[in-house]
Amino acid sequence: MDCGICYIKPEYLVTEADGGSAAANTENNETNKRKREDGGEVEAGEKKKWDKKERKRGQNKNRPVFKDERYSHLCHSLIDGTGGEPCSLANCRYVHDLDAYLAAKGEDLGPECYVYTTKGYCARGVSCRFSKAHTNEQGRNLKREDYDEKAPPTTCNGVSSELQVRLRKHEYDFSRSKELIKMAEKLRDARKLKEQKEKEKNQSEGTVSLTAGEKQPSETTEKIDGEKQTDSKSTGCAIDDSATGRDADQKPAVDFREKLVLSPLTTLGNLPFRRICKEFGADITCGEMACAQPLLKGMGQEWALTKRHQSEDVFGVQLCGNNPNMINQAAQVIHETAQVDFIDLNIGCPIDLIYQQGGGSALMRRTNILELTVRSCAALSDRLPFTVKMRTGIYADKSVAHELLPLVEEWGASAVTLHGRSREQRYTKHANWAYIEECAAKAKRMPVIGNGDILSYEDYVERRTLAPHVSSVMIGRGALIKPWIFQEIKEKQAWSPSSGQRYEMLQKFCNYGLEHWGSDTKGVETTRRFLLEWQSFLYRYIPEALQTAPPQKINARPQKYRGRDEMETLMSSGNAADWVKLSESLLGRVPEGFTFVPKHKANAF
Repeated sequence: MDCGICYIKPEYLVTEADGGSAAANTENNETNKRKREDGGEVEAGEKKKWDKKERKRGQNKNRPVFKDERYSHLCHSLIDGTGGEPCSLANCRYVHDLDAYLAAKGEDLGPECYVYTTKGYCARGVSCRFSKAHTNEQGRNLKREDYDEKAPPTTCNGVSSELQVRLRKHEYDFSRSKELIKMAEKLRDARKLKEQKEKEKNQSEGTVSLTAGEKQPSETTEKIDGEKQTDSKSTGCAIDDSATGRDADQKPAVDFREKLVLSPLTTLGNLPFRRICKEFGADITCGEMACAQPLLKGMGQEWALTKRHQSEDVFGVQLCGNNPNMINQAAQVIHETAQVDFIDLNIGCPIDLIYQQGGGSALMRRTNILELTVRSCAALSDRLPFTVKMRTGIYADKSVAHELLPLVEEWGASAVTLHGRSREQRYTKHANWAYIEECAAKAKRMPVIGNGDILSYEDYVERRTLAPHVSSVMIGRGALIKPWIFQEIKEKQAWSPSSGQRYEMLQKFCNYGLEHWGSDTKGVETTRRFLLEWQSFLYRYIPEALQTAPPQKINARPQKYRGRDEMETLMSSGNAADWVKLSESLLGRVPEGFTFVPKHKANAF
């Protein structure tokens, strides 16, 4: 039996004669359409010549994205309707004709506003697409009697106007960061000097011979670094000779052992999605990867990735960069201005743009830069753990994580997450859990979190058995395909939600999206876009009752099949047009001329 195919029970199979009405069959139409767009039609008898430079991978570039023009927004002075304070700006670019705005806004999308129902007041006022639920006969926005204006916000972090100005005018005090970088440089130079002296001593005494087939320099470095750690207990930028330092037994600020961790997911790991995963049992969540340079420039879009919901009891921010000074400064400003439980460094990102600039997985070969980054960031605070997420290496046939992981621990990292694939592999092939175990066994005290190919409780048990030294498990694509995987693992049994239960989950996501991004037209369309991006993974879920041999494997493609009802068939469609149809049942009709192309062109199913 082909392990790359998920076999479906005969009664749900769709034959070629059934046409394109079935869910999985619609994916072929979309794929063929993209092939025509990429390379045009191929004449009969002619072979298509693929140019590697022209072949698109990873992302759909130049895809259409809904843009809500600024001049179409209602002036804030009219948000609560007429009768308020007039606009004080002489050259305000927003709309001041309330009647014209309401006419252009269109009909309400539903009778109930989730924000008003849960909070007692909708800040979007008359611009809300559900405004009839909280406006009176005069068109004024209402506040419910039980609304508490002094109640703390349910979401924190982001960038304030004051902080934004300080960052843009370079007035933020980064003297602490500069000091930590200097200390890290001294420790790095001292380590190199010690290695050089040890090498010269061994050569002069004839005790070590570095010839082909024998011990490599990296092994010598590891040994010397290990001796240094044993002698001086160096961690990060601080050297502590007492028995009460960070090397002593004490309760960590964040316990990364025996936890289910939601992976930081670019685009898809947004706050509403993380709320869904928390409700299904995720223990630790992390924001989407944020680049250090835009954070230091005070860019609101980048700072939005640091936002945290009150339900996220253990939450971290993931940073990416190519310069230790920038990464450390970004870590400092987040530590001092945001509410986070840990900061993570991404040295596994395979994206070409990040890699070519020396960030992401490129840091795995820039060990001098990586050492400065980890040492300086780990020394920011004893109560703010600094973690690292890496891959096995850059190339599939040259793994380096087993060499890096012990060094990262010595430099002060509180935990390391290891994805069992190289940058070159991206998400193809299977994650190498045997190698993850080999690396985890090299850690002395630091928790190692394994990541890759977990889509069921059976997968979780199999991987934990294969890698007993792994402390916890991080789940990424598995959570996108079936967010209830955390619940399955904790309850130690599979859960097969009906199409109705899955639809309720989508409704909940939309409500969380309207609360987070806003319930006006812009917020509705932002929620729709992220819902459609998520659906590009959700459709891959195959209900247990339809499979001949469950559980489903993450890279297995199903035979063409239909669901048990019309909604299940629609949810299993690989056609983006069906995803749009599904979104219209939740968020109303799409704007005129709307088209959707998913951001990610996955190399693996």
